[in-house]
Amino acid sequence: MPANPEPGKWELDPTHTVVGFVARHLMVTKVRGSFKAFSGTIDMGENAETSSVEVSIDAASIDTATSDRDDHIRSADFLDVENHPSITFKSTGVRASGSGYEVDGDLTIREVTRPVTLSLGYDGTVVDPWGNTRAGFTASTTIDREDWGLTWNVPLDAGGVLVSKDIKIEIEVEAVRAA
Repeated sequence: MPANPEPGKWELDPTHTVVGFVARHLMVTKVRGSFKAFSGTIDMGENAETSSVEVSIDAASIDTATSDRDDHIRSADFLDVENHPSITFKSTGVRASGSGYEVDGDLTIREVTRPVTLSLGYDGTVVDPWGNTRAGFTASTTIDREDWGLTWNVPLDAGGVLVSKDIKIEIEVEAVRAA
């Protein structure tokens, strides 16, 4: 594993970061989506275990490449972006785990806050051609969307449901060391 990034504040680069998710549709296929507008910071400690992360996502920026589906997910059936415009994550702890880390934190969707644990990999640090120091991270977890009140669904005649309860969250981060 590469040496940890240097201590200090790091900002997520939204043009090189993906905050994505995967849901099952009709129990047989996967639908992928992402959020296009978000901001976040990593406060890198002297060691990874003393670091913290905060992220705010514009819930209306959801993009699954299908406008009708995106509008439905923005509605009160799911994210209810009119009343709950932001999704937030705030870490509560970081610990080593195997060849990576686990980041515990509070995920808030529709004003409901629940603990989650992200599996985190650190992919290294590089200086870009303009002299900025950048670090790469990969994180993932699976949540039960119903824990956040996202319970809309349609039962299928053959069994199962239209949209899976389990949602896989997949995050690819490029962070820039703040000046």
